[in-house]
Amino acid sequence: MIGVGFFRADILSPAGLAGLLAVAAFIGFAMKRGPRYLHMFQQDDYDGGRFLRWVIEKRVVDVRVSLGLLAVAGFLFGLPLAGVHLPGWFAGLAAAGVFGAGLLAEPDPTKAAKKPLVLTERAQSILRLSLWVAGVGGLVLILAFGVVGALLAVQALPLALVVGNALDWPQEKRKQDGFIADAKARLAEINPTVIGVTGSFGKTTVKHILGHILSVTDNCFFTPGSINTPMGVTRVIREQLPDDARFFIVEMGAYGPGSIARMCRLTPPHFGVLTAIGEAHYERFKSLDTVARAKFELPTAALSTPNGLAVIHTSVLAQPYAKAFVDQHRDRFVLVGPEEFCDARILEATQTVKGLQVRFSWKGETHTLTAPLFGQHNIGNLVLGFATAACLGVAPERILQSLRTAPQTRHRLEVKRQPGGAILIDDAYNSNPLGFEAALDILTLLAEGTRRRILVTPGMTELGATHDIYHAQLGAKAATRADVVIVVRPSRIPTFVSALREVANGPEMLEMESFAAARAWLGKHSTDTDVMLLENDLPDLYERKLIL
Repeated sequence: MIGVGFFRADILSPAGLAGLLAVAAFIGFAMKRGPRYLHMFQQDDYDGGRFLRWVIEKRVVDVRVSLGLLAVAGFLFGLPLAGVHLPGWFAGLAAAGVFGAGLLAEPDPTKAAKKPLVLTERAQSILRLSLWVAGVGGLVLILAFGVVGALLAVQALPLALVVGNALDWPQEKRKQDGFIADAKARLAEINPTVIGVTGSFGKTTVKHILGHILSVTDNCFFTPGSINTPMGVTRVIREQLPDDARFFIVEMGAYGPGSIARMCRLTPPHFGVLTAIGEAHYERFKSLDTVARAKFELPTAALSTPNGLAVIHTSVLAQPYAKAFVDQHRDRFVLVGPEEFCDARILEATQTVKGLQVRFSWKGETHTLTAPLFGQHNIGNLVLGFATAACLGVAPERILQSLRTAPQTRHRLEVKRQPGGAILIDDAYNSNPLGFEAALDILTLLAEGTRRRILVTPGMTELGATHDIYHAQLGAKAATRADVVIVVRPSRIPTFVSALREVANGPEMLEMESFAAARAWLGKHSTDTDVMLLENDLPDLYERKLIL
């Protein structure tokens, strides 16, 4: 009964009943294992292709239950050779026992995770359907092919989840369309001026800077946290958008060509702000030209409205598509950067231990802004916020006054001075080369030549073909900017580790498998005179080794 099934004709025979027991035990096991796969699927935005690639690339295969089933198969194969023959029901009973043991050993992903599984209505629907798929597949495989079929059924559980999601999509699409219609109606009723903000990086920071400026002078609402997907924004509009909002700032994330255009159909922008075009999420786009075209879906939408404007940083003009588009519509663009042709020209900038000071020109006048923010990349972000607010009619003096109290954006180069005197630089949400480099400079600046500099990082994600190149460059820089480097999941970023080791008299390097382990080390070994940089924090999808 290793590979020929638990029954041949009579399902009510002992062997057939044992096979059904094995199927029932498998379904119980799948009910506990399924949520663990769903946890990772959810973090990949229910993208079946990306999820299956992750399964393949990370070699996510069941080990414990499969070893148990292989042991049963080996036992059943070996006994006849020794002249011992067991009854036909034994294989089914043994397989059921293996599944039962596996069921009891499964952890709860709604608790045991950095970002726990959220059992939303959609997640529960996908899980239910995937269990039906797994149950039917398991019934056929186990009864037809015995222990071999049980092994196949266990390993096929991720595929069952993807199939369940596909089956759920028509129903989910109808619900989403209804929610979107409600959100559009509410937005039309309130009729605020909509400002879309996008960029490979910096969009959340610019959103908060601009939101702070406009909130000081008028009723402004902006999408909270890092919400930047159509359904996330839909929920915000339906549940949180105030009736008296005059300005509504919408962060728009790009998860592939067309995604920003979909956001713009939901929230038609009067103004579009584009911060940067770079390698963040490069894995999804494959080329910077594709990134540029995806990001310019926002300026395209903004310019389609009467008197619509786009405010962009001139760094994006390095991309031919972007430059050609701007040249064609120059009178509808406000350019921010250091070049002479800029509408808001950055003349000089200084980073101090208290924040940034930026001197720039705007409409023939020179202004100086100060803000308690850190990082050279925030120079452009601040002036983008100024220029957009000025185009919206806010007086320059009011803008400059509000920027003096601009709040730091949580987990994005956020400097936290601890009660005992230590300094923590929280850049846990940052994962792009420019931001990483800026954070290393701030680490050295705040150390002021006397404090120990500690870097904790797992590196960056979604850089595609540039992954090794950028990690090698940043590893070399980190070797000159830190005294202690804790590398989380070093196997992910071998070129970063190699670059650190190649520097003579470089920093002390520690290798750890999780951010939790790194934090535990800091708790035991850091002092009140240290400056600590937490550079990026991987989601469970990238950090955790799924032990199955």
